[in-house]
Amino acid sequence: MARSYNLADLLEILAEAGPDRPALVAGDQRRTYGELNERASRVGHHLDAAGVRPGEHVAILAYNRAEWIETMLGAFKIRAVPIPVNYRYVAAELHHVLSDSDAVALVGERSLLAKVRDIRGDLPRLRHLVVLEDGSDAEIPGAVEYEKALGEVSGDDDFPERSSDDRYIMYTGGTTGYPKGVEWRSEDIFFGALGGGNVLGDPVTSPEALAANAEQPPMAVLDCAPVMHGAGQWVAFMGLFSGAKVVLYTDHAFDPAKALRLLAEEQANVMMIVGDVMARPVAKELASGDHDTSSLFAIASGGAPLTEGAKDELKRHLPNVVFLDNYGASETGACGPSVGGKEGTARFMMKPGITVLDDDLKPVGPGQIGRLARSGHIPLGYYNDPQKTASTFFTDADGVRWSVPGDFAELEEDGTIVLLGRGSLMINTGGEKVYPEEVEVALKDHPDVYDVVVVGLPDERFGQRVAAVVAPRPGTSPTLEDLVGHCRDRLAGYKLPREVRIVPEVQRTAVGKSDYKWARSVFADAAS
Repeated sequence: MARSYNLADLLEILAEAGPDRPALVAGDQRRTYGELNERASRVGHHLDAAGVRPGEHVAILAYNRAEWIETMLGAFKIRAVPIPVNYRYVAAELHHVLSDSDAVALVGERSLLAKVRDIRGDLPRLRHLVVLEDGSDAEIPGAVEYEKALGEVSGDDDFPERSSDDRYIMYTGGTTGYPKGVEWRSEDIFFGALGGGNVLGDPVTSPEALAANAEQPPMAVLDCAPVMHGAGQWVAFMGLFSGAKVVLYTDHAFDPAKALRLLAEEQANVMMIVGDVMARPVAKELASGDHDTSSLFAIASGGAPLTEGAKDELKRHLPNVVFLDNYGASETGACGPSVGGKEGTARFMMKPGITVLDDDLKPVGPGQIGRLARSGHIPLGYYNDPQKTASTFFTDADGVRWSVPGDFAELEEDGTIVLLGRGSLMINTGGEKVYPEEVEVALKDHPDVYDVVVVGLPDERFGQRVAAVVAPRPGTSPTLEDLVGHCRDRLAGYKLPREVRIVPEVQRTAVGKSDYKWARSVFADAAS
């Protein structure tokens, strides 16, 4: 059977070439490539028996665990499309993603599926639930248990032929604040974000060439990032498709001491973290504890900025470690490594096909500012959203198609690109993306709030924190505690404001839009 760049085909190639090679460690669960492939096949056979057809969408709602990876690969086995869902979402956010994605099946942890019970009646397409046990005793009506489901089907690879066109979808936030499904072809995501079978060198030239990675000296990658997000997921699959052992950090909260113990136990060579939010605690722990880091030669970071200050803190304890701090986005894939930055910005050496374009889709010259853009292996667009697709993906006069997601950047004389920020005013707090409009809408529902503007403020640990400037209704004095309590059932925890300033009136632009520059000045004035 001809092989494609469908992720299940790639796993099968590696499993055939090195079935006993260590593939995955997650808590007390360990899988060889052969075992991972066999269990993914069981997931695929179960989903097929449950009526999931090629092209249909299977949502995954879980923390880092072996079954997360098995389920994603199992969906690809039958040419279905896995939909990663943020485990921090509350019911309203879950409803949006499950509805927008047209998910027909959902595999999730029992405690997390409990949040779906009250909205399931509003999700007519969602017809099948599979439960992953997590110690909860919540009742999930009509659901089947994961291990029982796998035990009732075959683990054989007797599936129909797959295609490099099979879809891959990653949900990300948009300028409206609502998550959008970025839709890729399997071949494009493999080369655009999953390392192309050779993370630091030339990509493979055929799916079958991946078999050679099963003969390489074994490597180990400790992935501390959530695999529900692009950064953590892409690193996990970069590791798997390079023949490495991928070790998932499975605790629900990041503990640097536990992460460093896991690194030593598994003799990890690469440690994946999420920017300063993990880097600074790791550096602090290294300063106070005695940890074996002899196996570590690289720290990878994605999903949030890794500042030069945080790198310097780590270098004091890990002087020989290489930093693999890459720029990436759901709409562009992994674009290139950091090469140091200017004050307040990040500078990257981008891969071929990535440049800075002006409003006419023409490359800018050195010293000029435009929008970061990528051609070649890029997404098809946003699932179910032709309007948003048309505003992000463009074809120039020469017929070249570009992804232009909205990051403003400046081209340097040496060819490096300095990122200046996203025009959508997105707030990045510890790797989680928060859109001001969404938080503003939730705050405006409070009976004491007349008007509000939400901005991101610098935060040493999380990169940014959410802050709100509020004009109260006459005779009221809402507090931060009041507002957070009001929003807690409407927004995930990372979206809740950490600071509030009360003002007589919220200033707006001449056309009535939120004046974010003024809002930031309110906090600056209060701090001075």
